[in-house]
Amino acid sequence: MNAAAPVKQHLIDPEICIRCHTCENTCPINAIEHDDTNVVVDASKCDFCMECIPVCPTGSIDEWRMVLEPYSLEEQYGWEELPAQEDLPGADGSPDAPDALDVDVAALLAEAHSGAGGRARPPLTASKPTINMHTVGDPAIAVVQGNYRLTDVASDSDVRHIILDFGSRPFPVLEGQSVGIVPPGAGADGKPHRPRLYSVSSPRDGERPNYNNVSLTVKREGDGIASNYLCDLEKGEEVRVAGPFGSTFLLPDDPEARLLMICTGTGSAPMRAFTMRRQRARGAVAGGMTMFFGARSPEELPYFGPLKKVPDALLQKHLVFSRVGGGAKEYVQDRMLAEADAVAELLRDEGTHVYICGRKVMEDGVERAFSRIAEEFDEKWLPLRDRMRGEGRYHVETY
Repeated sequence: MNAAAPVKQHLIDPEICIRCHTCENTCPINAIEHDDTNVVVDASKCDFCMECIPVCPTGSIDEWRMVLEPYSLEEQYGWEELPAQEDLPGADGSPDAPDALDVDVAALLAEAHSGAGGRARPPLTASKPTINMHTVGDPAIAVVQGNYRLTDVASDSDVRHIILDFGSRPFPVLEGQSVGIVPPGAGADGKPHRPRLYSVSSPRDGERPNYNNVSLTVKREGDGIASNYLCDLEKGEEVRVAGPFGSTFLLPDDPEARLLMICTGTGSAPMRAFTMRRQRARGAVAGGMTMFFGARSPEELPYFGPLKKVPDALLQKHLVFSRVGGGAKEYVQDRMLAEADAVAELLRDEGTHVYICGRKVMEDGVERAFSRIAEEFDEKWLPLRDRMRGEGRYHVETY
């Protein structure tokens, strides 16, 4: 009796995907599409070119299943989580596998899950996140409680702290998650604007404790549809919000876990949420947190004033500036190397979680710094990084 040979199918993990649509915009053959709920891959078009893998900020794109019949787009649109890998004939080497099954299923499974860079994983002790509670088609309506400029008015960088109140409508969000802002209006093609993703900068119990509100850190971009919309909002205006999104870039609930946070610009948003959560839970006692935070100048560093007031016992701060007083440029990777002993001590600690958030251009420099620091204690960085990622202790969101 003949049996269909298993085939490899490329899928996207809806629990991890933050709906930034970078993969869809990158795919050269238009094999990726989305609706109000999920981003999906059309198996009839996908040719495994892998162009979408390296651009995904979360690793949600790096998912594969061996199937006898590919999952349809309709099935994928209905998922809240990925289906488990099926037990296919021959996958366990059983002797009753059909003769016509002339493929090594175990080898195909291994290939399917090898991926490029490994899958992002949440901390083992992280709280279970709520995802996709509100879709683009049925968004939550939030009211602007405040819109405050964080950067100096003389600065070229206009960064805002925006507080959104959800009233009685549930919107449970954890530190490290993102929300989708749906700008009003339509583009030149007549289609409604796509949602833009912003990391939440407030802790789970609200910007104000025990209030159903969240804060966002938003930089005005010259032609940014969503950023200009948000930065121009007035108190009392309504905003359409989808989400929450993201299930891996989360804070461990273990109070003894140590955090090494590396960020630039608005990448400070989740780090602020982490810090506030720890500060509310532990006060000014030792918090086990270290931050390397880069900006062009103090005037352009979001939350510069409030950060200076956070006790060093709670948060060790390294504020790094690349355009100050005509002096030598310094970036976060430079300060990491200057503090190599402290960084090495953190990397050797099995209780340390690394978080990197900001512009994608920072990634290479940070990786090189980690590599040099790891060598100083006779460790190879890539295996160490991948082991930390597999243990849910290495987290990256760059854009």
